[in-house]
Amino acid sequence: REKFGAKITFYLMIGMFLTNMGNAISNFAGVAAGMEIFGVDKFISVPLSAFLVWWMVVKGTYKSVEKAFLIACVFYISYIITGIIVKPDWDHVVEQFLNPQLSLQPSEIAMVIGLVGTTIAPWMQFYLQASIVEKGIKIEEYKFARFDVVMGSVAVHIVAFFIILVCAETLFKTGVKIETAKDAALSLSPLAGKYCTYLFAFGLVNASLFAASILPLSTTYLICEGLGWEVGIDKKFVEAPQFYGIYSLIIFLGAGIILYPDLPLIAIMYFSQVINGIVLPFILIFILLLINDKKLMGEQTNGPIFNIIAWITTIVLIGFTLLLLIQMI
Repeated sequence: REKFGAKITFYLMIGMFLTNMGNAISNFAGVAAGMEIFGVDKFISVPLSAFLVWWMVVKGTYKSVEKAFLIACVFYISYIITGIIVKPDWDHVVEQFLNPQLSLQPSEIAMVIGLVGTTIAPWMQFYLQASIVEKGIKIEEYKFARFDVVMGSVAVHIVAFFIILVCAETLFKTGVKIETAKDAALSLSPLAGKYCTYLFAFGLVNASLFAASILPLSTTYLICEGLGWEVGIDKKFVEAPQFYGIYSLIIFLGAGIILYPDLPLIAIMYFSQVINGIVLPFILIFILLLINDKKLMGEQTNGPIFNIIAWITTIVLIGFTLLLLIQMI
């Protein structure tokens, strides 16, 4: 707000609120889809999960919430285990990894944008800085925080690799079209066994619950900081009513929409991530301008390597978005 003015901040808040509202719906779609594989109806799983993530943040402290998030991260290993269980042809995997078959079809361009959008989501950028502030990271500890982010980025790419691997080795090989989570379960079970199916479903539910907790927080931090309202998980409801009010609104509205009958859960999850990928480069532009402002950041401005990688990523994403629009016209 201080750097770019109230008008740009306002439009950014509106855009991020709408985008993240879609993501919140997507997260509860993930919970519903994953729990359907275990035979649990969404009218049970979604309200319970919404209350769980709401209660954890509203009644917890920053340290307790952080511990819960760290535990959730550990369970991402279920995707790696699933990838090993399906027994892929590793020679073929390496060959396709080094020499991928690229296509400029709109559906595949959208998939690339969505893959980036779900891996480097816009909301992550805001939660990261807010968590560093709330955690009280000192300047001498900044290098450790940066290392933590880098290692987290490496870990998330490893997990994403195994998710793609499992789907490629099972669903893609058989040409199965997935419309619902039950379709995925019925397809995975004979190909990789029921335990693989349950592991994959568990990973989906864990990831969805994790994001359903943390994503509304990032939106709430952004809006409250932009408007000068009190923020912080360590604050009580009466001390930060706007903070907890917006957080509650996003969670329960997102969960409520998913309870509408016959919603295409897989499509909701997919298109919300494509929107993430389209919005991301514009968020990165503002962040890069801030991080390279020496008056603001002092000696902590980006180095040339970080800047090159970040600007190339931003430009490539914009290019993919323009290409997708051209292909659709």
